[in-house]
Amino acid sequence: MTALATLIERVRAGELGPDPAGQRVSVGFVTQQGVRHASRGQSYRNEVVSLRVDRAVGSCAVEPGEVGDIHDCVGATIADLLHHPSRPIRVAALDAYLMSAHPHETSGAEAVRLAPGSSLEKSMARASAVIDLVDARPGQRVLVIGVVNSLLHHLRARGIAYVPCDLKGGRTEWDEPIATDAERALADCDIVLASGMTLGNGSLDPLLRSGKRVVLFAQTGSAVLPHLIGHGVDAVSAEPFPFFWLDGGPSTIHLYRGAS
Repeated sequence: MTALATLIERVRAGELGPDPAGQRVSVGFVTQQGVRHASRGQSYRNEVVSLRVDRAVGSCAVEPGEVGDIHDCVGATIADLLHHPSRPIRVAALDAYLMSAHPHETSGAEAVRLAPGSSLEKSMARASAVIDLVDARPGQRVLVIGVVNSLLHHLRARGIAYVPCDLKGGRTEWDEPIATDAERALADCDIVLASGMTLGNGSLDPLLRSGKRVVLFAQTGSAVLPHLIGHGVDAVSAEPFPFFWLDGGPSTIHLYRGAS
């Protein structure tokens, strides 16, 4: 059984909070983003589906156009949406449920405040905190799945070797080739630093079985992935909606660490 399916079964069994049949989605929305930070030579785009339960918003990044009209999710129960045929909808619903039942603010995670700033300044500040979680030793190599150039910048600044990997391929800001096969690249790396998108696209489970140290930076499933610490995941940087790239004001990420 996959990690996502296991957590869904635990929710259905009442192990992680209230009856999901009594939790309804009040708002559903899709956020489309295009960005090119000042001084950077590359641009990229994101699309995120989000569902709201009470005060909590759960999110899952998707490929552009992957999820169509989500109006049918509005008013549906979490119990219903955990059966939804779309994996991203299941992830967003589970994320909203767990965000409502277990807010980051009461979880014991370390809250890191990102100061107001430009999109690049906030991206760099977030990346610095994430790389602190990686805690790589000299001579270790990090497999970075879901290429974010700010993360690579901080790895380079600390003299940490890495292999960039992303399903889209291409090249990094420093003209390095980006691998597309994470499982093949695992053999040559000591630590995995992966985007929460691996939960949304179904590529997370092989990483959990790898025996490598796994650190996740999560906008997708930020309330879901901390529940996997100790089950293949060592640390999580959890960033709930609204994400740092949506606003120039202050925002917060929550750092979860497993037992050392």
